[in-house]
Amino acid sequence: MTASVPLTRQSAAAVVDLLKSGEVTPLDLLDAVEARVAEVDPKVNALPTLCFERARDHARWLMARPVAERGRLAGLPLPIKDLAEVAGVRTTFGSPIYADNVPKRSNLVVETIENEGGIVFAKSAVPEFGAGGNTFNEVFGATLNPWDRTRSASGSSGGSAVALATGMAWVAHGNDMGGSLRNPASFCSVVGLRPSPGRVARDHGVLVDSLLGAEGPMARNIEDMALLLDAMCGEHPLDPLSLPRLAEPFRNAAQRPRKPVRIAFSADLGITPVDPEVAAICRAAAENLARDGVIVEEAHPDLRQAHDVFQVLRAFHYAASHRQKLADHPDLLKPEMIWNVEKGLRLTPTELLDAEEQRAAMIDGTVAFFDDYDLLLTPATIVAPFPIEQRYVEECAGTRFDSYIDWLAIAYAITLTTAPALSMPCGFTSTGLPVGLQVVARPRGEAALISGAAYIEKLLAVTPATPIDPR
Repeated sequence: MTASVPLTRQSAAAVVDLLKSGEVTPLDLLDAVEARVAEVDPKVNALPTLCFERARDHARWLMARPVAERGRLAGLPLPIKDLAEVAGVRTTFGSPIYADNVPKRSNLVVETIENEGGIVFAKSAVPEFGAGGNTFNEVFGATLNPWDRTRSASGSSGGSAVALATGMAWVAHGNDMGGSLRNPASFCSVVGLRPSPGRVARDHGVLVDSLLGAEGPMARNIEDMALLLDAMCGEHPLDPLSLPRLAEPFRNAAQRPRKPVRIAFSADLGITPVDPEVAAICRAAAENLARDGVIVEEAHPDLRQAHDVFQVLRAFHYAASHRQKLADHPDLLKPEMIWNVEKGLRLTPTELLDAEEQRAAMIDGTVAFFDDYDLLLTPATIVAPFPIEQRYVEECAGTRFDSYIDWLAIAYAITLTTAPALSMPCGFTSTGLPVGLQVVARPRGEAALISGAAYIEKLLAVTPATPIDPR
């Protein structure tokens, strides 16, 4: 990178190096990103809540400390998804119920990021309570895909993905249950990682031991994503599932791309239709690996129970988390939210027990699967970005879906296995729309996943396409 390259177009890793060398300050970065937001965000609606005054106060506090004590991010600005509280900043969860909510304390993941030198300057757009794979809500409206503003950015981390793709952020926070990091990354040609449960400590919510949700990093390339993961990870007593920070940073794994010996490729995991063009683009990526000497085989774990298991466990999670909102504000919840909460309230103990038993078998099978393969590759999302006015994908390749979440199966099946998974840029359709590749590794195998993905990134050479101006 050179001084002639605008700061907002440089990588997060390069900018953090500039911060640590003293060549730029956190205030310089805030000035640059504020100007970029003013120029771009009115066109895409990705960052509906800004907090630059708070950010500059934090920057000045950080700059008063020695560089060595400014954390891994050293003053790097970033947006926080509007599902995570930031103290003193409007946090709506995308819901009219919380349209004027200003929390007094930050979510645990926000505290962790700020303790590592991250400076929060905005909240990124979400669908209501993160439900559904399209980022729109009744508080702020729809977030538009910068590759084609008539298209969806997916969800629920749609605002974060759009901010990254357009140069309004170097890294961004997201979270993921059924693909909420991976789908927007795919639709916007950026990188999103869902780590193994516990890798990033988080507020536990009502279900203290739930394995479904995970906090994770988003960025424009693998190394930048790993940089943010290093700042997010670690254990905390408030999260009983949280894991200790590893001795070696994940950024080191990104800087040492590792060519896998044997990988599995599956266009559909045996459970979902996939748009033929999307499948072909992802298959071509696997073929590129094969030409480079990697053993590539058509295989996947047995995930046939994924639909029923995820439907049950997700519904239970929504009922536990949102039943009181349905009782108090039924007129303010979108139909998909109401459907999911009511489904959870109707569950029987037998349905829950069966789902837990089946999930355990899926985890066992997945761990055994990675005895034979270094990585599993699939499409990150089964379609390219769809029209923004469409609430969700209703059908694909001639198959009509029964519910608004069925189209997310290729992501939520992996969620159930507890394996870490990321979405990374893979290519573009004939009409210029992004397609993401999902890369999966053994549970708790983030380092191997990141080094393998860094190798794939270098081979495919797709990620330099961002940032872009909205089209």
